[in-house]
Amino acid sequence: MRRFNPKWFKEYESWLEYSIEKDAAYCLYCYLFRQDVGMQSGDDSFVTKGFNSWNKKEKLDLYVGGVNSAHNQALKNGENIMKQNQHIQSVFVKQSNQDKIEYRTQLNAIVDCIRFLLHQGLAFRAHDESDNSSDKGNFLNLLQFLADHNDVINEVLQKTPKNSKLTHPDIQKDIANAVAYKTTDAIIEDIGNGFFLILVDESHDISIKEQMVVVLRYVDKKGIVIERFLGIIHVVDTSALSLKVAIEFLFSKYALSLSRLRRQGYDGASNMQGEFNSLKTLILKENKSTFYIHCFAHQLQLTLVTVANKHTDIAEFFSLVSKIVTIVGASCKRREFLQNAQLAKITEALNLVGVRPRRNAPQITNLHHYRVDLFFEIIDLQLQELNNRFSEVTTNLLLCMACLNPSDSFLAFDIQKLTHLAKFYPSDFSETDVLALDNQLQTYIVDMRSNDEFLELKGIGDLARKMVETNKDVIYSLVYLLVKLVLTLPIATATVEGSFSAMKYIKNELCNRKGDQWLNDCLTVYIEKDIARRIDNESIKQRFQNMKPHRRQL
Repeated sequence: MRRFNPKWFKEYESWLEYSIEKDAAYCLYCYLFRQDVGMQSGDDSFVTKGFNSWNKKEKLDLYVGGVNSAHNQALKNGENIMKQNQHIQSVFVKQSNQDKIEYRTQLNAIVDCIRFLLHQGLAFRAHDESDNSSDKGNFLNLLQFLADHNDVINEVLQKTPKNSKLTHPDIQKDIANAVAYKTTDAIIEDIGNGFFLILVDESHDISIKEQMVVVLRYVDKKGIVIERFLGIIHVVDTSALSLKVAIEFLFSKYALSLSRLRRQGYDGASNMQGEFNSLKTLILKENKSTFYIHCFAHQLQLTLVTVANKHTDIAEFFSLVSKIVTIVGASCKRREFLQNAQLAKITEALNLVGVRPRRNAPQITNLHHYRVDLFFEIIDLQLQELNNRFSEVTTNLLLCMACLNPSDSFLAFDIQKLTHLAKFYPSDFSETDVLALDNQLQTYIVDMRSNDEFLELKGIGDLARKMVETNKDVIYSLVYLLVKLVLTLPIATATVEGSFSAMKYIKNELCNRKGDQWLNDCLTVYIEKDIARRIDNESIKQRFQNMKPHRRQL
């Protein structure tokens, strides 16, 4: 049975088409561009009906006809139209490329302005941003300042339509969110697969909304202890369950797992560190290695308050100081008078110090004015109170951790206590690892005490950095793991308190309507500006581009 010969495509490649469904050949150019001038050169079988007389190949040549045939005229018309289309397409591509260049220039300028305002913690908008306003807000004024000093940016902004200025508040928030996301993403990447601890505290903002701050503490790849702001979350109430749900939400957002958590650091509130149904207890139920450490600064403060209340002389002293502060602080004149009187006393004391006594002359001191017995009594009370505030587990942890201190040629080193410390973390040290750690510690201490580079170290932080520098973290991998676990111990929640200070600066009386996400983004970039500065504009623009599908392509 005869059929279409595929070799004909090479001979008539400029126009021949074949339909498998209809088993017929067609002329593409005549179908698209042939003028209606009646039946010519083989009727219209190659246009509408299709040609399938496979034993009459000569009809293909007959259909093509002479130079002035309808087929060749259609071919010429098609070539002319295609050339015109190619020219139009070329012009369109050039214009499209120019539009993309201008769009990228415009977006770059806007991203730069937003990043500057975020780094400085400044407000974006003003009350009146209309064209006739004398103060359009920091963002629009900064963008105009940038355009005034850059002709390329100014030209692009002038020719951009009003509906494509990219200055709408929603655009500003999306770009700020992109900067904040890339900043936090860099922090998560720095943690890698390592473990970390969380520092958590809550406080209300200027609009009386309860906000919870979460800070991560970890040891980076250089052996340096880092504390980074993870996020701030609005919580409806401060119950332990609500706080745990908020933390889990934040962890899931950044693909963090509670299994990698090793410690918790909070203040002394009952909902945070109580024995039953507190945040500490709820997290411990899921991860037994997340030991809770009460902020040392809070403990010291509570200890001093307790001791002051127990001792009559000290209680009277602080009561007197409180009255003086209240009386003097209520009057500018009294405050200035007290400052001048104190300045006069300091000047007199400095003048007395400047007079040197004769050699072998008796030294005159004011030591007899101090009650030494009272001093030692207070110290003893403070030590007793501090001991009462540390649990047995916490005390054991601290005593074992102290054995890694490299001071005085590793004087505090104790193998038994360090292997006991490893047993507190069964998820990191199996029974086999504990045995291997014991052998490794014996070699480690000999190496450390015989190496001059490790003899002048002042603390465990210095030890971790030096181990990484000298590749000892690889040689003594289990010891270094123990060092990292010790370094995650939270001494204080100062970073969290600093975040609340930044919150009061970002969300103040003049900017008291910031939403929760907007506040979080502003705080992330402002607090972690050292990381935010290292992020390039291109990654921010790509993140902004992918946030919504209908945005222009870069």
